[in-house]
Amino acid sequence: MRKLIIVLTGILIISCNENKKENKNSEKQQTETKHTEIEQKTNNFDWLVGKWKRLDEEEGKETFENWAKNSETEYSGIGFTMQNNDTIKQERMILQKNNGKWELNVKVPDEPESVTFRMTEHNEKEFVCVNNEIDFPNKIHYWKTGDRINATVSNSEMEIPFEFERLSE
Repeated sequence: MRKLIIVLTGILIISCNENKKENKNSEKQQTETKHTEIEQKTNNFDWLVGKWKRLDEEEGKETFENWAKNSETEYSGIGFTMQNNDTIKQERMILQKNNGKWELNVKVPDEPESVTFRMTEHNEKEFVCVNNEIDFPNKIHYWKTGDRINATVSNSEMEIPFEFERLSE
């Protein structure tokens, strides 16, 4: 009888330890799933996609930005300013994930190469990109407010704000 009690106690202890291991594995999977969901939300810039018109532009000018999602890790944009039906400014932008990190590449026609801004902050409704190797702008900040997007380009001495409304398709 004593041997039977020892065997049953041993089986009970082993069974309890297996349940603890299963619970820990289940908790670990749930935590990893939550982290993946958070990463997907904060790595999703779909709120930027669409055609946008600047609201706070100078009299006689119109500025637009058009953004598209190319893949889960790349968005492309074009910004341009019109005056008297002529394009007076233009820039192409690519927001992409490179080696696990997001960056914004900006290319203007007058420059031979694009300028890369490294993303330093982001969440599901905004991002900040920085390049301290250039004078202006060395910081670009985009954020969503309701059905509008805002942006600023700045350095330590100056900031230029942009406010855009979505154009109907």
